[in-house]
Amino acid sequence: MVKGLQTSSNLSSNPLEDARSYLQACVAPQADRLDGDRVALREALMGLADRGLLTLRFEAGADVFAEYQETIARYSGALAFLQTQHQSAAAMVAASSNESLKRDYLPHLATGDRLLGVGFSQLRRSGPPPVRAHLTDGGYQIDGEVPWVTGWGYFQEFIVGAMLPDGRSVFGIVPLVPTDRASGGSIEFGEPMQLNALSATNTVTARLENWLLSSDRVVSLKPTGWMETQGMKNVLNHSFFALGCARAGLDIVEEAAQRKQQPFIFEAFAALDRELKSCREQIFARVRAQETSLDAIALRAEAIDLAVRCAHAAVTVSSGAANYSHHRAGRVYREALVYTVSGQTTAVMEATLARLVGG
Repeated sequence: MVKGLQTSSNLSSNPLEDARSYLQACVAPQADRLDGDRVALREALMGLADRGLLTLRFEAGADVFAEYQETIARYSGALAFLQTQHQSAAAMVAASSNESLKRDYLPHLATGDRLLGVGFSQLRRSGPPPVRAHLTDGGYQIDGEVPWVTGWGYFQEFIVGAMLPDGRSVFGIVPLVPTDRASGGSIEFGEPMQLNALSATNTVTARLENWLLSSDRVVSLKPTGWMETQGMKNVLNHSFFALGCARAGLDIVEEAAQRKQQPFIFEAFAALDRELKSCREQIFARVRAQETSLDAIALRAEAIDLAVRCAHAAVTVSSGAANYSHHRAGRVYREALVYTVSGQTTAVMEATLARLVGG
């Protein structure tokens, strides 16, 4: 919990158990529907808000939040992906030195009365920055195109990241609705992208022209190279989604083994389960130790590999039925593809390919 600030969260003493009960009872039975139904996905998101889980990233320990991310990915990739945008934004607000912004936002972020997205993955790109900022009277002028903002129609605002001429980055809150104001520029959005999975999360592009980000909306200023440093520090964060996805695949394999009573399916499940437990144990050991070890990137690649292989196993044991667009195994396999590239850095790409080539 952020000291000195009331977030109005109704977080219980056992948030993981609350999350697991809710996900198993209310989310898992309609996970395939959530992948493409925006109304149902919004209801599921607000179910997390009702249980005080939308600001868990800064209200609980790192190991608790990691297990929460893993658990939610096990039951619904769409819900996992959508809520983590808000969790990231809320954590940035909680860590901000802008005290008035924190007082204004934090109580409402916990309850879901205000929902925030993020739009700063473009800061990882080399070459000319896609989104630029210049210091001006009263704040910063923002110009450029944000290639990826998730949560159109769910979130009212998002935190944009823009590069300053000196290499620093400014982060601030802007509307996630088309806005045109004579005194401060405009923001326009593209149509929701047609993605292989998680389409109901509504990912769009955003174009800002002469947008005045006033000082009172600034969340933070970060030094040159901050994005690269954070990428290395947080390299294991996306592993929790991959671990949850791998477990979702093995849930299907285990069910098929019980149903079909084929010894080779039991054997495949047992082998993959051992691999997954070993990988998970190593990743969580590093989370508990609060360290980023030299093998973190290799562990991230291993988690990705397991997500894809376990999902592929789920497709295999589901036979021809897995071809149906609504089939659970197909959804989990598509989610594994998403987690392969989510938060990808050059180092993660290299490690993933190295693992593929090395078998």
